[in-house]
Amino acid sequence: MKKFSLLGFFIVFLLAFPNVGEASSGDAKIFLDGEQLNLASGVKVANVNNNIMIPIRVVSENLGFKVKWDKASQSVTVKNSDTTVKMFIGSKSAEIDGQQASMNIAPMLSKHTTLVPLRFVSSEMGMNVRWDNEMKAVFLSSGENEPPSRSGQDGGATPSKPGDKAPGKSTGSAVSPKPEILATVDGISFSENQLMISTSSRVTPKVFQLKGPDRIVVDLPNTAFSNIFGTEHMMNAQNSGELVVTEHPEVSQIRYSLFSDSPSTVRVVIQLTAPVNYTVSTDNSGLIFIDLGAADSVPVPQIDSGNKVVVIDAGHGGSAPGKVSVTGKYEKDFNLSLAQKVEALLQKEEDIDVVMTRTDDSTISLSERSELANRLNSNIFVSIHGNGHGTSSPNGTETLYTRDASLELANTIHKHLIKATGLKDRRVKKQNLHVTRETNMPAVLLEIGFLSNKGDEAQMFDEEFQNRVAEAIVNGIKEYLKV
Repeated sequence: MKKFSLLGFFIVFLLAFPNVGEASSGDAKIFLDGEQLNLASGVKVANVNNNIMIPIRVVSENLGFKVKWDKASQSVTVKNSDTTVKMFIGSKSAEIDGQQASMNIAPMLSKHTTLVPLRFVSSEMGMNVRWDNEMKAVFLSSGENEPPSRSGQDGGATPSKPGDKAPGKSTGSAVSPKPEILATVDGISFSENQLMISTSSRVTPKVFQLKGPDRIVVDLPNTAFSNIFGTEHMMNAQNSGELVVTEHPEVSQIRYSLFSDSPSTVRVVIQLTAPVNYTVSTDNSGLIFIDLGAADSVPVPQIDSGNKVVVIDAGHGGSAPGKVSVTGKYEKDFNLSLAQKVEALLQKEEDIDVVMTRTDDSTISLSERSELANRLNSNIFVSIHGNGHGTSSPNGTETLYTRDASLELANTIHKHLIKATGLKDRRVKKQNLHVTRETNMPAVLLEIGFLSNKGDEAQMFDEEFQNRVAEAIVNGIKEYLKV
């Protein structure tokens, strides 16, 4: 029995790169050691989905760092006397003095300007960073000089009243918490059907579901918002704000606030249009994951042939179309078409059993995909995707992995893949993705090309191109498995 399918529940995979908006932060001021920077005409701070971004010329002209732009690799290198930071357009992976690091948001091109995340660049260069929402100003300090603190901007805040009370729960009076005894919430993001909350130390969340309207409430006891959070997420004077979610049919909004001071509690509310299943997981680094649409169990085929087991994952599907190409085609269709060609080739291998996470236009949650591979105790997991960006410039092929145990598999498949696509080599990159993180075996996610790039997209939906790429993926799998 060579072919196995998995029917699913609910998933919506958000577009990876948001459009740039300059709404409330477009006229923001930047202060360095108390002195306001005089920005050149037309240079503005940008708000990208609650992340503060600055044009790269601000880094060189106003902050005084050395900046190098490499067009071929679409990379920006920022240097001072102590540190070198290298970032890549469209990638959340960065290099700090040659070591891998992750960012909450990727650098991007907007109106022929390169935008980079202010907090990441400044803090890695040894600066303290603070966003003052009342003043709409960014305060940077280069060492001993701390930026001025205002009420509600440095962990001490008046609790908000979001109207989502658990039974017996009440907000306290407006008393400033004591940051030195609290864990801090450093970041919140929502993508791939998953809410991720980053905290400074391990926190045990209290999660419950409410009706009228439907919502999932995540309480983080003994926590407060950090200065880092304020530089990347917009908040009002009451220390509350929201993430706008537009591509998920069951999620209308995500709100966050300093909910209580007894104890100091940060609350995150996922506003729903209908009830959904969810699972909660944490790790020792302080990350909290709320996966939506998780099934209670996943049907798993029985395999007792003794062969190597390979799980091929066609990304997205059903109500989760993924990226939309420049000509209006869906990523989910490309993913399935290529995955089925890989499956057909693997079925010819006597020493390999192939399992597909989906064989049709089904909606499958991320947790179902990883659970299937784990319960099968498969040898490897390969997820197939098309990339995308808010602009048409980025192009090329990249291979993503999360755990060090997956690096050899990533390098092996990428070696074959880049020859077959003939597209720009965007290299093997380490990223924190659910399906490559939660799987127990070596796992990779293949970004074949950019659907947002006219040249890449034209090839990706070509039958001959897909056949060539499918053969390359199989050759990489066989080399890694030594079959």
